[in-house]
This record gives sequence, C-alpha cells and structure tokens, in this order.
Amino acid sequence: MSAPYDATGEFHEGTGDRDRTVADHAPGSTRRRRGRPRPAAAALAAGALLLSGCAGKSALAADSDRLQVVTTTGLLRDLVGHVGGDRVQVASLVPDGGDPHTYEPSLRDARNVVYADVAFSNYALLEEHSVIKTLDSNLRETAVNVSLAEEAVKYAAEIIPLVENANLDTVWLGLRAHGDGKQHGATRTSDVLLSATDVTGPGDVYAYLTGTFGDTELYFDSSDGFNPADGYKNDTMTLPVDAHTHLSWAFTKPGIYTVTLQARVQVDDTSRPVDLGSSTFTFAVGVNPARAGSPDAVVLNQGHADLTANLDTGSLEVRYDPEGGGEHTQQQYTADQVVIDVPSKALAEVPAGSQFRFLGRPGDQVYQLAQAVLGKHVHGEIDPHLWQNVRNAMAYVNLIRDTLIGADPAGARDYTANANAYLAELETTDDYVRDTIASIPERNRYLVSTHDAFGYLAEAYHVRIAGFVTPSPATEPSLADRRKLTETIRTLAVPAVFLEPNLAARSSTLTEVAKEQGVRVCPIYGDTFDDDVTSYVQMMRFNADSLRDCLAAR
Repeated sequence: MSAPYDATGEFHEGTGDRDRTVADHAPGSTRRRRGRPRPAAAALAAGALLLSGCAGKSALAADSDRLQVVTTTGLLRDLVGHVGGDRVQVASLVPDGGDPHTYEPSLRDARNVVYADVAFSNYALLEEHSVIKTLDSNLRETAVNVSLAEEAVKYAAEIIPLVENANLDTVWLGLRAHGDGKQHGATRTSDVLLSATDVTGPGDVYAYLTGTFGDTELYFDSSDGFNPADGYKNDTMTLPVDAHTHLSWAFTKPGIYTVTLQARVQVDDTSRPVDLGSSTFTFAVGVNPARAGSPDAVVLNQGHADLTANLDTGSLEVRYDPEGGGEHTQQQYTADQVVIDVPSKALAEVPAGSQFRFLGRPGDQVYQLAQAVLGKHVHGEIDPHLWQNVRNAMAYVNLIRDTLIGADPAGARDYTANANAYLAELETTDDYVRDTIASIPERNRYLVSTHDAFGYLAEAYHVRIAGFVTPSPATEPSLADRRKLTETIRTLAVPAVFLEPNLAARSSTLTEVAKEQGVRVCPIYGDTFDDDVTSYVQMMRFNADSLRDCLAAR
C-alpha cells in the first residue's frame, strides 16, 4: 500500500486515517504556509477509496439500508441524530474536541463524504475552508448538500453581524476577499490567492499567524526574496471568497516600507488562477507617517483595516473603520490614499520559543501589528454561531427534518415524530436557559470570554458581551497587557470570566490575574463537545448553569 496524503496535500508516512486537529501540531512549531491549492477532488476521493483498507472501518457505508448523512461538526451530528433516529447513519468530519475553525480533514473523512446521501454544514464560514472543500468536492452528484446557517433563515432563524473589537492601541490589519466572484465562476470552495510580490524598506517584513496552541504559520517573508517563477507560492495566503482573516505584521527596522500584493482567484483545483491585479501599500514604521511623502493620505492608526481583494471590481484596495467595525462599517480607499502607521509603541521583543526564530533571536526588537485574535480565524460578516440561541437551533431542526424527508420520503412519519419530540425538548431547554440567566443580577450579567462565539446567547438571553480576554497572539502577555487585564476586571466588577475548556491551556495569565482579583475562571462551551458535554441540550444547559453559578455571586 502506498503512503497516503491528507486533504492538505502533505505526505504522512505510516497512516491512512490521520484525524488531525490543531492540537496535533507540536506547541511552539513553525510552518512555512504554502499557498498551493489542495489536491484535485477526484484524486482525493479516489485516494480515500483506495486506502479504505488501512483507514479503519468507516462510520458511513455504501451498502447500508439506512440513509447515510455526513455533517461538518459534532453539534450538527447531534441534531441530525435526534431527527433521523434509527433511519439514518450519521458521522461528522470534525471530531468532538476538534476545532471547526482549524480542523484539516483526513482520508477517512473524505470517504465518509463519498458514501453520504445527505450533507449538512453550518457554513457562514464557520468551518475551516478545507472542510468545505472536502465536503463539496467529494459528494456524489445525487447527494443533498445543505448550508444550515444560510438556509435556516427560511425557518425564522435570526442572524446577527459578527462584531469584533480587539481594543488594540494600534491598527488591526487583516486580509479580506470581498465579493462572491460569481462572474469568474467562483463558488464557496474557490480560493482567493493573496501574494506578496515585492517589499522595499530598511528591513525585513513578515506576516504570520499564531495558532491557538502557539504554533506559527508564516505567509509573507521578504528576507528570502520573492519568486514569480513558482507563482509566489512561499509568499501566498489563501482565503475563501467573501471572507477575511487576521495576521501579525512584523518589521525589523524603523522607516518607510512598501509592500506590493497581487490578488488572484482560482475557481477550482484544475483551473488557472484569474488575475485580479496588484497594489502597493505604504507603511510608516516607528517614524512620523508624514515621512511617507503623502500629505493628504489617510493615516491608519487605530481600529480595523483590511487589505482587500475586491472580486467584484477586480482590484486591490483598503477597507478601514477607525472605530474597529467589520466590512459593513468600513470605508473604501485605494492603496495610494492611505499610510499604515506602525508606531513606536508597537516595538516589542522577539519572544522565546523556536516558533519565532524567523523574527530573530529572543530579546531582539521588532515593530509589530498584532493579529488581535488568537488562533486561525477566517470568517465572514455573519456571526456563524447561530445555535447559541436555542430558537435558531429549532430552525435548524425544522430544516433538517424537511431535508431528510426529501431524501427519504418513506421515513416522513418517523422524521416528523422525532423532530416534534426534539423540538419540545428544545422549547423546554430555551425556557430553562432564559429563566436561569434571568436569575443572575442584571449588574453582573457581563460575559468576558476568550472567543467571539456568544453573540447570539447574549442577544437572546440578555447578557452583555464585555469583551474577549485573550493572551497576546504574538508574544507572552507583557506587564502592560497584564495591567490592562487587571483594570478591565476591576472596572467591570464581574464575579467571573469564562474560558472554553479547549483553550484553557493557553490562558495562564488570565487565570493568574483572575485569582489575584478574586475572580473565578469558569467554563463555557462554544462550538465543540468533549467527554463531559456530549450533546447540544447538555451544552446549552451547562452554559446557563455556569453563567448563573459564576455570575450570581457578589
């Protein structure tokens, strides 16, 4: 048997069923991220079938008399299982404990997709792009493919915009792909390629991402030049259409820099990328932005900005909101209309750890715009965590019921009965969550967490989101960071802050400061189960109880 490749195209010797999550990366590792597209769908599906003998027994089967259903996450698997009952066999791509934002599918996952009659994803850019590509590329033409977050609005699901406020004292600079690219034939599985093609300035420039467990992925690196012969594959970041992501930007010396980016859209793995053009962006690093020689330029020195590939106009531009909002509040500028300010206060020391060696030796100083949100975080403008409002989960259930009936009309009576029973349980759960949170004194009803996953819970059950308390994604928290965190907790006078259990290992500073201030650190679940919380109803009840138990005091 030949050695297998996973959905990222990386070679893995000795196993054909590597169910890989971000936790499988060794903490402190550095990866040079390639912009090269993943293997063609046909090859992935064929590889999954050829390797099925060494991948272990699949959760889905080709010869079962039950309806075969694949979901992207365990939470959706639980909803489908309640509606489908004994008539369905259901498997999720992302395992319990895995992070849907970062999970990379295995060959076993691809095989499950091949066998599926029905597929459910959350989408709204919740899932890692490779999860969606594996799903859409390997489904049979006759299979039903449903994106719950988008289609549930027909069943009265309520969506809210994703609001981000990093509270940085420098500009928060990301990358964005705007538009759906339909005029180019793009779909939700298409790739937008953003490549660094040239840098001028007194030092080197790096753009990288720090994962939840401290590993780094380097996307742009001017220190070793840029290679047009290979399509700049070592200096390319890939985004889905209509999405954006966060990065850290580091500069080794003060002065004026220019960074030239090229944008392309690749419709599928077999097509040639379509050129969208290029633009050159100016950075003032540790010096007065007036030295850039553009007296009328808008200086980006606070809030949220994205270097944006506009698929609708075929251009590269800047979208900026000094108040920190997302695309719905950002103003549009051409590259020559702005100067990006990297002030002297952005000077930071290179931290210890081999994953930061590309920046220099520990203690060396670099100027840095931090990525603000820890972990790989590609998303759109709609908050995808609809299920944190139980009534939205009820809309999901109604949509799942009708989809299963359409795929298996003979089971209509069973699916309807199962859905009605589960909807009654969800109605009771919604009442329980509402009543439990209402018992918390209003003055204490603040949520400080490490993940922007609770907007729907806050809106539906009258909790105020006070902020996202995270360690700095680029370095260990400084004394200033620690002071800010301490002041936040004191000012809010909240009895507790909340951590998702799978992020607890990366939050030692929050835990220490909370202890110093007499504030509890309590668990809350966002988008994945574990050994303690194994179902959606249990998750929502647990979160309500945790909020009550930890916030009702004081």
